[in-house]
Amino acid sequence: MQIICLDLEGVLVPEIWIEVSKRTGIQALARTTRDEPDYDKLMHARIALLAQHGLSLADIQNVIDGMGPMDGARAFLDDLRSRYQVLILSDTFYEFAQPLMRQLGWPTLLCHKLEVDAAGFVRRHVLRMPDPKRHAVNAMRGLNFQVIAAGDSYNDIGMLEAANAGFFIHAPAAITARFPQFAVTHNYAELTAAIDTAAQALRAG
Repeated sequence: MQIICLDLEGVLVPEIWIEVSKRTGIQALARTTRDEPDYDKLMHARIALLAQHGLSLADIQNVIDGMGPMDGARAFLDDLRSRYQVLILSDTFYEFAQPLMRQLGWPTLLCHKLEVDAAGFVRRHVLRMPDPKRHAVNAMRGLNFQVIAAGDSYNDIGMLEAANAGFFIHAPAAITARFPQFAVTHNYAELTAAIDTAAQALRAG
């Protein structure tokens, strides 16, 4: 029995915070987990910037409403889900993700949540648990699933390490060079082929 675990931002949809940065002109919001491996530190900085510039949750949601999946992402995901069980493991927030999940056909998503005050401003991020992607993969393996995972950033490394097979897609060269143990794919066709080959090998093994 096999399950596919995928990151969301940078893999299936554009990076939300980069889009917010472009829309608001706040360059510092363009930093992602590709730039800062410590996700907790990154989120504290983001929330401080939102407060500094008076941006509410509704402002962020307005940006997200205008976003969509990457070209080919829905077809890629639909194909995978027709042949495998698929789980999206993300460091986004449920308050952000709903419009994107709708456009992707409502795949199962595990992520985090935000605390918002009465005026609609983000005051705190609540991580579901430390290193959640690694823990999710370990839990799936504990349920006797073989796990194949794909991601693009530092916060995906735990997931890739814990999986039976892990791949990069859309990842920057600086990250792939640092973790050469994971094969690199550049598009959905390559990742689909890599997943299918790994699945076949795991079944045979």
